[in-house]
Amino acid sequence: MKNPLQLFPAFLFIIFLSMHSTLIAEEKKEPGFTSIFDGKTLTGWEVSAEKSVGAWKVEDGYLAGNGDKGGRGYLVYTKDKQLANFELKFSYRFPVVGQAANSGVNIRAIEDKTGKRDYQAYHADLGHVGIGGRVLGAWDFHTPGRKEHRCFRGDSLVIGKNDQPTISAITDGLNQEDIKKNEWNDVHIVAKDNHFQLFINGKLASEFTEHLPDSKRLQKGMLQLQLHDPGMIVHFKNIRLKITD
Repeated sequence: MKNPLQLFPAFLFIIFLSMHSTLIAEEKKEPGFTSIFDGKTLTGWEVSAEKSVGAWKVEDGYLAGNGDKGGRGYLVYTKDKQLANFELKFSYRFPVVGQAANSGVNIRAIEDKTGKRDYQAYHADLGHVGIGGRVLGAWDFHTPGRKEHRCFRGDSLVIGKNDQPTISAITDGLNQEDIKKNEWNDVHIVAKDNHFQLFINGKLASEFTEHLPDSKRLQKGMLQLQLHDPGMIVHFKNIRLKITD
C-alpha cells in the first residue's frame, strides 16, 4: 500500500485540473468579462462622499448598501473612471420585505459643474417590485442643461438631432411579473456609442438611442452603484465588466 503522503501531490493535481476546467468553462460562457468585485473587500471601489463611508460593506460575498449609515450616495468603481463602450453584468436584490427601495447604476458619470446634481450620468433605474415602470427597469437622464426625456420600462426611445423624442413599445420586453421580489435579479447593461440597453432577467426593460451633437452627450465617465435613500438596503453581487470597441 502506498504511503498517503505519496498520493497527496496527485490529489492536488486533480483539484488544479478541476479548478482550471471551471475557469475555462466560465470564460467560454462569458468571453471578455472580468469580475470587478472580489466578493471579500471594497478593493477597486470608493464611496462618493465622506458621509457615506460607513454605508457600504461586504457581507457573505455581496456588496451591502445601507441608507441609514450614510443616506444618498454612490459607490464608485475606481480602476477605470473613463468608461465609454462596455457591457456590465451583476445581480441585485432588495432583501427587506415591504421596504420601499430605490437604486440603480450611473454610467458615463462625470462631476456636475452646474451644481444641480453631484454627477451627470445616464442612470439605469432599479427599484422594489411595485414602484412602477417609471423607475424599475427605466432609464433616467441625470443631465442638467438638456432635456431629460422619458424612457420608462417598456420604452424604446430615440432622441433626434433636434432633441425631439420618439418612443415606441418594446415587444416581449420585461414585465413586473418577471422580477423576483426580495430575491436576486440579474442585470445586463450595454453601452455602445449612442445606444444604451437595460436587460433584467434576460429581458429587455428599456433602451435609448441619441443623435444629439457630441457636445450634449456623455461620452465617457464613471460607473457608480446608487444608494438612493435613508432607511433602505440594497445588495449587489457577481459584478462583471467587458470593455468593447
